[in-house]
Amino acid sequence: MKAVLTVIGKDKVGIIAGVSQKLAALNINILDVSQTIMEDYFTMMMLLALDPASDFDHIREELHQLGQSLGVKISIQNQEIFDTMHKL
Repeated sequence: MKAVLTVIGKDKVGIIAGVSQKLAALNINILDVSQTIMEDYFTMMMLLALDPASDFDHIREELHQLGQSLGVKISIQNQEIFDTMHKL
């Protein structure tokens, strides 16, 4: 299963490291990544490969907690839902 992850927040040291370490701990592979800094704001979008047997709600909660600790907003969606939402 593929998923789309977004990260948005004030730029600071350690955001990419924190997110990629958490994904590795959750056994999630990063397929593609795009990130930029707009003035003082960090934005990143990742395409991820998850094991189909993964507990998506658990992953979402782990990433939400990570976002709180990093001071950023992290969102994750199933790629099929993301694609459907953006076709409207």
